[in-house]
Amino acid sequence: MNAQVGSKVSAYRPLLSPAEEARLSVTVEGITRNRFLPAPPPENVFVGDGDYRAIGAEYLGHFVRLGGLKPTDRVLDIGCGIGRMAVPLTQYLDGQAGCYEGVDPVREGIEWCVQNITPAYPHFRFCQIDLAHELYNPGGSLAGHEVVLPFSDANFDFVAMVSVATHLPVSEIAAYAREVMRLMAPGGRLFMTAFLVLDGDVDRANARPRFTAGKEEGTWYGDPDAPLAAIGFDRHLVEQAVREAGLNIERVSLGHWRNIDSTHYQDVVIATKPEAA
Repeated sequence: MNAQVGSKVSAYRPLLSPAEEARLSVTVEGITRNRFLPAPPPENVFVGDGDYRAIGAEYLGHFVRLGGLKPTDRVLDIGCGIGRMAVPLTQYLDGQAGCYEGVDPVREGIEWCVQNITPAYPHFRFCQIDLAHELYNPGGSLAGHEVVLPFSDANFDFVAMVSVATHLPVSEIAAYAREVMRLMAPGGRLFMTAFLVLDGDVDRANARPRFTAGKEEGTWYGDPDAPLAAIGFDRHLVEQAVREAGLNIERVSLGHWRNIDSTHYQDVVIATKPEAA
């Protein structure tokens, strides 16, 4: 079970039928066991810990069950890293109708994806965006709050931001939300993970990370010496950034970083672009 926190939501409910759930479970299990899928050497995985293939397969399940991902969707993966989400999506997206674009500021990850994923799956493409980030791309030429991605308007049905908002100040989360609003087609879905710090979370003895108050009100640091290594926010700050971009928040699912029962570690925010946009 996942804890859901109250937001007024629309009729958006990406629930699977028993047959759909069975097919998805078979796909996820197959990805976990498929040793022929591309995977980088463990020492080259510069973001995230845990099993590369298993975590990617897990998130495919979350994309479908929580985010309503469909095989025919045009997917944008912001912060694609070294392809952890891309590899399982190669086994799910329709090679004719579905497609994938991955962007990241770290050149080494993009180069690995271009060399190891695109040749076998040409509808999967990758692009380095030279965005500045004090941990991952300190010499970047473009400030995060000026982010503009090289895609046309209304070009995607599903946008993933996994472990991106957990490394950005809220002003940059707002900039990404505005760009997502531009890039998604009406009815498109944003799947974004974050650390939403609720009342009592900082007092949980087994929370991971253990947050302490940051310099700005409503901001929380997992490590005060490296604030962007793991940054959390009061829930309303993230929701405000998403809503002010014009997106509708449909679901917030709480993660087990705070030591509660959940199928996912970080908190998940699902937002949609209005059909009339």
